[in-house]
Amino acid sequence: MNVLLLVLCAVAALIVATLSLRPLRRALLTRPLFNAYRKVLPQMSDTERDALQAGTVWWDGELFRGRPDWDKLLALPKPRLTADEQRFLQEQVEEVCRMVDDWDITHRRYDLTPQTWDYLKRHGFLGMIIPREYGGLGFSAYAHSQVVTRLSTRSSALAVSVMVPNSLGPAELLLHYGTEAQKSHYLPRLARGDEVPAFALTSPWAGSDAASIPDRGIVCKGMWQGEEVLGMRVSWDKRYITLAPVCTLLGLAFRLYDPDGLLGGPVDVGITCALVPHDHPGVETGRRHFPLNAMFMNGPTRGADVFMPLDFIIGGPAMAGQGWRMLMECLAAGRSISLPASNTGMAQLTARAVGAYARVRSQFRTPVARFEGVEEALARIGGHTYLMDAARVMTAGAIDLGEKPSVVSAIVKYHVTERARQVVNDGMDIIGGKGICLGPSNFLGRAYQQVPVGITVEGANILTRSLIIFGQGAIRCHPYVLAEMQAAGDPDAQRGLRAFDQAFWRHVAFVLGNAARALGHGLTGARLARAPAHAAPDMQPYYRQLTRYAGAFALLADACMALLGGSLKRRERLSARLGDIHSQLYLASAVLKRYEDDGRPAADAPLAHWALQDSMQRVQDSFKGVLDNLPSRWVGSVLRRLLFPWGPPHHAPADLLGQQVARLLAEPGDTRERLTSSCHLPATADEPVGALEQALAATVAAEAADARLRAYEKTGDLAGNPRANVRDLVEAAHAAGGIDAHDYELLRRRDALRDQVIRVDDFPFDFGMTGVVHAGPQREAA
Repeated sequence: MNVLLLVLCAVAALIVATLSLRPLRRALLTRPLFNAYRKVLPQMSDTERDALQAGTVWWDGELFRGRPDWDKLLALPKPRLTADEQRFLQEQVEEVCRMVDDWDITHRRYDLTPQTWDYLKRHGFLGMIIPREYGGLGFSAYAHSQVVTRLSTRSSALAVSVMVPNSLGPAELLLHYGTEAQKSHYLPRLARGDEVPAFALTSPWAGSDAASIPDRGIVCKGMWQGEEVLGMRVSWDKRYITLAPVCTLLGLAFRLYDPDGLLGGPVDVGITCALVPHDHPGVETGRRHFPLNAMFMNGPTRGADVFMPLDFIIGGPAMAGQGWRMLMECLAAGRSISLPASNTGMAQLTARAVGAYARVRSQFRTPVARFEGVEEALARIGGHTYLMDAARVMTAGAIDLGEKPSVVSAIVKYHVTERARQVVNDGMDIIGGKGICLGPSNFLGRAYQQVPVGITVEGANILTRSLIIFGQGAIRCHPYVLAEMQAAGDPDAQRGLRAFDQAFWRHVAFVLGNAARALGHGLTGARLARAPAHAAPDMQPYYRQLTRYAGAFALLADACMALLGGSLKRRERLSARLGDIHSQLYLASAVLKRYEDDGRPAADAPLAHWALQDSMQRVQDSFKGVLDNLPSRWVGSVLRRLLFPWGPPHHAPADLLGQQVARLLAEPGDTRERLTSSCHLPATADEPVGALEQALAATVAAEAADARLRAYEKTGDLAGNPRANVRDLVEAAHAAGGIDAHDYELLRRRDALRDQVIRVDDFPFDFGMTGVVHAGPQREAA
């Protein structure tokens, strides 16, 4: 036994010595591993490399490391509007909302009115991101998000018309890469609305695979303004281009070739971005797509062998071939601001309007908001809306702090738009027949039609989930994988070996540490995990559980990458589930931060608890999905016992909690106001949302009178009275002397507003279309 112990000690000492002595470790262990790694490492294209290197790693990286520093998150400043931004939101944004009639836009005009377009231009809506020195508003990302959120509660066409010029497009690209001459010329014109921009990327043959666009330009010489200049002949065929039918300045992405070596570089110069006036000879715009009755301007653009000088390239000839990097670095605006904002606005509108409708509408002499089935749907609406808004605000705040969170942008794009779909679907289920009959009084039907737009644009959701969130995040957010890949790809083998040696063994220590922590947290139920001492006491268990899940996720991600290697990229279901874990950790973090930033309002706690418990359940389900489907069953079994030694710890939110959330949506109060603070609220009952607001107030005001009416109905002399029905009961009781004049007035007002709210529009047999010819799109309208 003593001999065996000595042998084991000697082996252990040898291992420690080998690992401690860097030259020995490098020669005996690292070099063989390095050589093997270089052989199996898949080749990475330039576009993949640009995508991986674009943007910054932020809180997503903290979560991927397995030990999130919650104090760091909570110390981030709460996003706030400046006085000018707040004034703009209260005055100009509210005014343009009042100008817009969504039914008129989507059913009659198929466009904003000329007056609305003019107002947007004159008041700088199209130049919110352009700095003041160029004539723009110079708004923060948070202000941009707030504006788009509110506009989307009024009209999708209005919101999209504003958000597109302020997201990925000519202004954004000019600000980061344009020459001084380009900035000085175009930015003031864009800020004033003299130019309406569009950006053309998507091709019929390369939708989500945008890096493979077939649109091409050939470097050549040609005539421009009476002189022979070096330029390019560009051919393109694009579709789904928002604002293309009315744009005056087209941003265009294409692959540039230089077969004659006129630029002195490679033949395949690479993807290039140019600015092209809409009236430049050969440019075709003006036709339209029909995007699910959202009726924002969207359509194709084409051109064949259109000659343009190299000065059209954004950034000038020096930026030829840099287009893909430019797009990847600037994509955060569309994904991180515009789409989360527009879809959160849609959710806030649903939460406010459907909550009110459920309280006003009665069946079986009971408000439908009190039915448990409806409460279940209302709980989802409220919980998801709270989470969506938390993620929207936290992410916009990160951009204002200088971050360009590429992985986070994919997370919020996918999960906010998917939750918007759930919220609107639940809203439609609650309002029933009112929702499926379109008309001026339908407050949700158009949103239901338009939800797939957000699901589809800026990268289809299926591919965002299955390819991007983890596929990009695993490399970008992991503390060591990208360093290992860069070391393996270093053309200087010795330098690469040294860098790989350092990254790899730190990676090993990282895995072992996560394994130990995961087992410890699993055995103790994360009770010993650290939570910020100054956080709300009722939220501290969530911090501990999220720390546990972050460590478990880091270990599981490493196990999957080790087990599957490069084939993990093709295992899209596994990649999607791993991405879901990472996403839920981020979204839950946003909920915790929002609760603290709002001052821990006790009345809002049910919303935070519901959202967090729902995220925990989703995390747990995603872990199970990965572990159940690993190709190696024994690895899955070992990891399951390591990560969940006592079985799954979480359950879906309890019915009682869901009931509390549902009642917050159907009850006027501060919580409802905070949850739906971005909603445009018309002051008049002539508007459907305005009528709902007044009907809710009237319903609450008449509750005591209604109780007296019900008591009289049971005991009074109404038997056999044909008017003692659900519609005419108030009149019957008043005529019989069962209720006094005060109660009668309260109940009559409630009933009048209720009837207005539940009314469904009807139309002539031919819908008034006989002899009507809709005008085509007019460029002058923009």
